[in-house]
Amino acid sequence: MRSAAGGLEAGFFGRALLAAIVLVLGSAFHLASPAFADALRASDYRMAGDAVKMRVVLDFDREPDVRWLLLRSPHRLVIDLPKTAFLLEQKALEPAGLVSHVGYGALGEDAARIVLTGNGPFAVDSFEVLANEEGGGYRLAIDISAASEAAFEAALAVQAETTGATVAAKTDRLNPPPKPFVVVIDPGHGGADGGAEGATGTAEKEITLSFAMQLRDKLAATGRYDVHMTRDKDEFLRLDDRVRIARQHAADLFISIHADTIRVKSLRGATVYTVSDKASDAEAQALAERENLSDQLVGFPPVQENPEVADILFDLIRRETHGFSIRFAKSLVEELSTSIGVINNPHRFAGFRVLRAPDVPSVLVELGYLSNAEDEERLKSVEWRGKAADSIARAVEQFAGSRRAAGG
Repeated sequence: MRSAAGGLEAGFFGRALLAAIVLVLGSAFHLASPAFADALRASDYRMAGDAVKMRVVLDFDREPDVRWLLLRSPHRLVIDLPKTAFLLEQKALEPAGLVSHVGYGALGEDAARIVLTGNGPFAVDSFEVLANEEGGGYRLAIDISAASEAAFEAALAVQAETTGATVAAKTDRLNPPPKPFVVVIDPGHGGADGGAEGATGTAEKEITLSFAMQLRDKLAATGRYDVHMTRDKDEFLRLDDRVRIARQHAADLFISIHADTIRVKSLRGATVYTVSDKASDAEAQALAERENLSDQLVGFPPVQENPEVADILFDLIRRETHGFSIRFAKSLVEELSTSIGVINNPHRFAGFRVLRAPDVPSVLVELGYLSNAEDEERLKSVEWRGKAADSIARAVEQFAGSRRAAGG
């Protein structure tokens, strides 16, 4: 006699086997059908990357005639092909990173279409048809990256002007209003990732969210900023999703809030971190390694970075964006040192993944250390957090003012 669980399991594998048979027989039918005898064959679809940057590759048996366009609501990349027989594995089409859905199919008798739906606005960085070096055939290689809504709309406007597409361009793009200074606040950790914990049970994820809301309200009350948060509730976000949110809001400044623990229990005070491929000290290195493991601790596999891409990314960061990050970090240290106190050498740096947006000045602020009893009590105080938020708001005003004066 079968158990209920055994019956469900057998049913699941039976359905999976049937689906596989249908896929194989269906593909064979299409290829054998006279209607598909001359069809382009598309196979071996794959995607790699994260919520910030993705590469999509699709193989063809011969060189395809490919056209593409963007559509909004939702944000989509539409790829038009001639008559095509799709030999694709469904597992390869599952949502990943910046791509939330992949659809494909015939478009009449002599055309086909693939539609990639983005997880928010994106930019098409490259779109190429390349000859395969081995095995013959061709491949379509597409690189997309998270972008702001304004950048996506600008791409639609260019598309409408150059291709006559029916997507309407924004009528006010020739005289756009002044862009508000955008601040994205990132409360560290959340959901299943509780972060550090103090001696009396204080959870880092709760402190960071409470403080981020106070800071958001102070900045928004001035009317001078467009303020967003990566999360406004107790939820888990991958590190690359935090970066994606900053880029898609076209952030002028990204502030990640933390309250960690450290092995030196007597150490207390605030610390400001910027990104670097070399850590300023062993403690900064250890902290970055712990923070970069957040995804894995909740069960997500690590993002496999291409070393060449990482080098390019750091090269971009070291330029103007990195300089802005350091400038803000220095003014922030000055403000915090006169209000809530900072540790020795309070501006430190290491390879924090959450600070790696190449075009967004970014800092990570350790408000204090939950491993220190005095810091833990202060972090739980709404009044004390208000003083810290005032200090950060003053530093933001200095930074935003200098950027406005410079026209940036």
